Amino acid sequence: MGDSFHEQLLEDSAFLRADRRLDIELVDKIILQLNRIYPQILSDKEATKFRNLDVPTSLRVGELLTHLQGKGDEACREFYRALHLHVEEVYYSLPTRLRLRVSLDPLTIPRVHQQRHVLNDRGPVFFLGCFSVAVGMALLYYYSETKVTGGSQALGMASLGLKRKAQEVLIWYTEEGLMK
Repeated sequence: MGDSFHEQLLEDSAFLRADRRLDIELVDKIILQLNRIYPQILSDKEATKFRNLDVPTSLRVGELLTHLQGKGDEACREFYRALHLHVEEVYYSLPTRLRLRVSLDPLTIPRVHQQRHVLNDRGPVFFLGCFSVAVGMALLYYYSETKVTGGSQALGMASLGLKRKAQEVLIWYTEEGLMK
């Protein structure tokens, strides 16, 4: 690799501070992993300080990175390991990782990593509106079937390929619909 993890973290710090994919939950997961698995890197008191929700996430990330850089190369390596474990797409889009990928294989064009899940930008109201229309059309079709199209006769025809008991139920339903 050439660069130490400390130097890589110095280079990636600006990117990590600005990246919006590192939300409150992900930063907390990284802090908890560093605290629980490597308490020599991040003590309980330090973890509590970095998990303070009153401080904006980008500021917490910046303080955490500065603290880890002060702890040395091993702490920086464990941060990268936690980042890779919890936020893989951020890890692979770090400037040092992109440079490493390009330097390893100069003949190929680096791939652009797309999000795994593309969310609809129209939101939940649009979904509820479409769902309501679909349910309304289904109810309209269901309740108007026997009155307008004689849909109960279709049930009688559908019973031809069924077992005897199911066939009796469907035929009974069609006879009942014709009597009304």
